[in-house]
Amino acid sequence: MPILIDTSFLFALYYSKDKNNHNAQVALPSLLRETRILPAPVLVELFYMTRERLNYDRAILTLTAVREAYQIEPLTEQDMLRMEQVMSKYREARFDYVDTAVMAMSERLFITQIYTFDRRDFSIFRPRHCPALELLP
Repeated sequence: MPILIDTSFLFALYYSKDKNNHNAQVALPSLLRETRILPAPVLVELFYMTRERLNYDRAILTLTAVREAYQIEPLTEQDMLRMEQVMSKYREARFDYVDTAVMAMSERLFITQIYTFDRRDFSIFRPRHCPALELLP
């Protein structure tokens, strides 16, 4: 079953000092048995976070490792239109760009499982294709 990967999970996986690193490491073996889809905007956010919290060289290494390990899925026009709808509908929650990209892509690809530590935004969102997203780990 395909799953989507959010930035918070990847950052925790690659940054040993992240509070969720242990949980990400424990979840990794089960994740490796699945089709791992990474929305392209996650790469931008991950690179930025890694560069700011660690350094530029580590950001490059992380980007390379992630690109080799995950299927990168570009945003479509349909995704971007849906992102705008989600941002407008949930205006008070102030979802960020990458989260709405993951949400829109989950609907387009009919994916119900998201690996994320961002429980707030993904718990609030109600997708069109299922009652709620399953947030892992």
